[in-house]
Amino acid sequence: MPSIEIYTQPGCPYCIHAVRLLTHKGVPFTEINAPHGTPEREESIRRSGGRTTVPQIFIDNTPLGGCDDLMALERTGRLDALLGKG
Repeated sequence: MPSIEIYTQPGCPYCIHAVRLLTHKGVPFTEINAPHGTPEREESIRRSGGRTTVPQIFIDNTPLGGCDDLMALERTGRLDALLGKG
């Protein structure tokens, strides 16, 4: 099973949607609270190559992108393989 991390911010609807999908998929993941101005947010920006929005999702330390990227992978049927379910 791959290591999955998701940087989120409280009240962010995109974060909620992404977390909901990962939860529905039944995969273990680590949610990292990363509001504006926190060291966690700076870490997210650094790891993602400069993306400043949340959520930022990483699978085995590789940046996957945000909520739209996650949903696009789900729509095309490619997400399960990345999550180790395929």
